[in-house]
Amino acid sequence: MKANIRRISEETGFSMSTVSNALNHKKGVNKNTAEKILKTAEDMGYRTGEEITKIRFVIFRKNGMIIDESSFHPAVIEGVERQAKLMGYETIFCYVDVSDPDYEEQLYDILTDMQSGVVLLGTEMLEEDYEPYAGAKNRIILLDGRSDRYAFDSVLINDTEAAEAAIEYLAEKGHKKIGYLKGEFRIQAFRSREKGYYQKMNVYGFPVKPEYVATVGTRIESAYQKMKEYLAGIDDPPTAFFADNDVIAIGCMRAMKECGYDVPGDISVIGFDDVTYGMVCDPPLSTMHVYKQELGARAVRELLSMDDKDSRAKMKIQVCAEFVERGSVKEIK
Repeated sequence: MKANIRRISEETGFSMSTVSNALNHKKGVNKNTAEKILKTAEDMGYRTGEEITKIRFVIFRKNGMIIDESSFHPAVIEGVERQAKLMGYETIFCYVDVSDPDYEEQLYDILTDMQSGVVLLGTEMLEEDYEPYAGAKNRIILLDGRSDRYAFDSVLINDTEAAEAAIEYLAEKGHKKIGYLKGEFRIQAFRSREKGYYQKMNVYGFPVKPEYVATVGTRIESAYQKMKEYLAGIDDPPTAFFADNDVIAIGCMRAMKECGYDVPGDISVIGFDDVTYGMVCDPPLSTMHVYKQELGARAVRELLSMDDKDSRAKMKIQVCAEFVERGSVKEIK
């Protein structure tokens, strides 16, 4: 069985971070500890050339409709960089845009660098975008992305279950007419959240009318504009909405107030992601909190503990979201 950092950690009793630092001859590791780790690694047949020396954090950009305005992704990046540094690795940040003329050349350089492990932020990736990454020569782990066609080791949010929890909360507050603020750019995470919305609505037997679904833009301004159009065409809107994310929720709340609706007096709203400015909008936004830094850190830890690259057993790890109650939901008695 091939030796790697995780197995050496288990054998010596030292943390993976300590093992990684010792193997990479980083400062801060006690001399005796380093000698024990290096001796164990040698006995287990560990060879430095087989391990990665740096982390490439690849941020995939389809059109910027999601990642350009959200504060979600900087927090994930911070988690990746902090965990990599803790484990003694340099982090290289790469933005790849499918519209760039040298996109394929960029991918070739990234996915054939055997000394780097790749954390791929797949938030904006659609199914057709995954094919070249499935053929990566080096280690790769997918973060906040989903593919039905290709198997990746991945770390993601439990989007469906979290959306169900949001609907459950609204039901407990007495809401039955619950709408859905649907982002018009349908990333995989939004599809999973939509699934959770419909599943929980069906469990409660609540009506899911077409007019309860408002398709809006995925930036604050476009969500605001589309929501104004939606509200102009409906006489009896739902008493509450679940939004695909906080950016959409905040833009739509602005439109609701301009159209004469009180939030949450007339319409309650729940978002998703718990972005920083959701706490200071009016009213403060109730949302599903995502442990963003832990998402990034977990992706790095899993990447560095992978077994042989040729292993067919792929792992999907879900990080659970948690409901945060603020001021955007009214209880109906």
